[in-house]
Amino acid sequence: MTESLTKHERNLSAIIHASTFSKYFIPFGNFILPLILWTANKKEHKFVDYNGKQALNFQISMLLYSIVVGLISIPFFVGFLPDLFDGNFFGFHRLSDLNNLNIHISSDDFRFGRFFWPIGITGLLQAALVVINVVYTILATIKTNEGETFKYPFTIKFIK
Repeated sequence: MTESLTKHERNLSAIIHASTFSKYFIPFGNFILPLILWTANKKEHKFVDYNGKQALNFQISMLLYSIVVGLISIPFFVGFLPDLFDGNFFGFHRLSDLNNLNIHISSDDFRFGRFFWPIGITGLLQAALVVINVVYTILATIKTNEGETFKYPFTIKFIK
């Protein structure tokens, strides 16, 4: 397939994939720029049409996965809200113990660990999604620029 592709098609397809990194500079740039480039050139070049769909489907899928991971953590935070309003949650009831110099460290004193572990789990999942997004976008950009077709993993086909 490389011999039938022009350099313009390969470069344009690579730019579509690379333009998804614009989300770090422009809000929703990972959707806006590839969408503009894809819709402007999809009728002229089949290779550009294929890669534009791939890039947009992958970005929409990553957004959906990110929202799902965020929604999974909501019940944990709602469950901890009653404990936040309890005076003993932050350990204020033990301030008078410091006057007797009876200082000890116990795992029961650290209630923040119980509160923040959902943040840790969902944070790791969100970080994994970012790494997957960056790595596969770079791979897609390189492969497309070489004239090869690239198919993103973990992608739901929203645009067919």
